[in-house]
Formats: sequence, structure tokens, C-alpha cells
Amino acid sequence: MSLTHFDDQGHAHMVDVSDKPVTARIATAVGAVRMGAETLALITEGRAKKGDVLGVARLAGIMAAKKTADLIPLCHPLPITKVTLDLTPDPSLPGIRVAATVKTGGQTGVEMEALTAVSVACLTIFDMVKAVEKSMVIEAIHVTLKDGGKSGRFEAAP
Repeated sequence: MSLTHFDDQGHAHMVDVSDKPVTARIATAVGAVRMGAETLALITEGRAKKGDVLGVARLAGIMAAKKTADLIPLCHPLPITKVTLDLTPDPSLPGIRVAATVKTGGQTGVEMEALTAVSVACLTIFDMVKAVEKSMVIEAIHVTLKDGGKSGRFEAAP
């Protein structure tokens, strides 16, 4: 399999998707912010000085998905039709698990948009409570589902 973002001379370029059909596409990505139990309690009990950590992180993730083409140089701007972010406190981590699902009807997939949404939501969580805990770890950001287009469906093993 060849890399599509390079031309015959090895130069980076934007892939021409003009001949690809418009199809329904979806991608889901996940990640987590691992933190101490005390920091997690601060978030879940609404005691963070900067405000509603999960609400702000959700909005940041949605906004990031819509701005992905501005951040990733060879990414196509897409007509995103839906972005959902689920931020779930997990005491067993301890931390916050983040999942983003992005949909479009387009000529290329939305994996990068889902990954960007998760990344920025995790960064926002970190930013909002870093004064309390600087040792948090953002981890395991990856695509778990991709569907639509020529390559078909991909689901990560559980």
C-alpha cells in the first residue's frame, strides 16, 4: 500500500478527492486523561476554579473537529454534519475517558476530525485543572471506528 499524501517525487501534497463519490462517513476516536483521585473528584463535584471542566472540554472538542483542516496541513475541509463528545469520569483509571464521533456526507473520511476532537478535549481538561495537578497524563488516543468510502468499515479490537 502506498502513501497517498506524497507525489511521485516524494513531495507532500493534498490528495485529489474530486472523483470520489460522496458517501455517508463516520469515525469514532477515544482517549483519556489520567489523574489523581482528588483531581477527578474536584471535576465531578464541580469544584474546579475555572468552572465546568467537562462542559468546556466538550465544546472545545466540537469546535476542534470543525477546525481540523486549519490544524492538519493536508486535511480536506469537510461539511461536518454531526459531532458528539462523551466525557466519562472513570474512578478505576482514575480520570476522564473521552470519546468523539464525527459524521459527514463527503468524499473523504472524518478520522482526523474525531482524533482532533478527542485531543483538544483532553488538552482542555488538562488546562482547566493543571493548577491542581501537573502530572496528569493524556493517553491512548486512537480511532476505534471508521466507516464509509472505498476502504469500508474498520473497527478496532476491544
